[in-house]
Amino acid sequence: MTPQLRVYVPPHPLIKHWLAVARDAATPSVLFRSAITELGRWLTYEAAREWLPTVEMMVQSPLDSCPGTVINPEIPVAVVPILRAGLGLLEGAQSLLPLASIYHLGIVRNEETLEPSCYLNKLPEKFDPQTRVLITDPMLATGGSMMFAMAELTRRGVDPSLTRIVSVVAAPPALQKLSAAYPGLNVYTAIIDEVVNNQGYIVPGLGDAGDRIFGT
Repeated sequence: MTPQLRVYVPPHPLIKHWLAVARDAATPSVLFRSAITELGRWLTYEAAREWLPTVEMMVQSPLDSCPGTVINPEIPVAVVPILRAGLGLLEGAQSLLPLASIYHLGIVRNEETLEPSCYLNKLPEKFDPQTRVLITDPMLATGGSMMFAMAELTRRGVDPSLTRIVSVVAAPPALQKLSAAYPGLNVYTAIIDEVVNNQGYIVPGLGDAGDRIFGT
């Protein structure tokens, strides 16, 4: 069967709540930052289903031995926040994946051409092919930054089918590009907004997530 991009919009009430808080233009920066952290936590929780590798073992309870399932420590897990806004989701993701390696990738978009360029790349030269990679970026609008990130990751041996993207708001242009180039990907987002304006912003979206996270 031909793989295809899968987009999940979990119907969790906490995801809906924190999305509403983040959408509100009246939300102050400190509360917006908390909302993005919580969205990172709950969307990562959903993304980890059937993604984290596990092994079976026997454990000794206070009364008897019994079978148990634990995360396989031999399979690497990596989180790649797309700077700078992806840092807002990182704290929530890292709270659930405390042993994951963190690799920063800084991408900036030209506001006139909307083309991405990289100003910081801390990815390793080569990933273990079994590595589970979680990418965090609050907004999937035109798809330029995420396409750049995926090109860098796959060039270093990352398997798109073992990769999960966590975003707050996604839009069709980005999803269509990712689907065409990386059909094995899985995207977890709080909502899909249909409109991307001429400036490359999702409408209604969140506004500039980086500015709102860092109060700039």
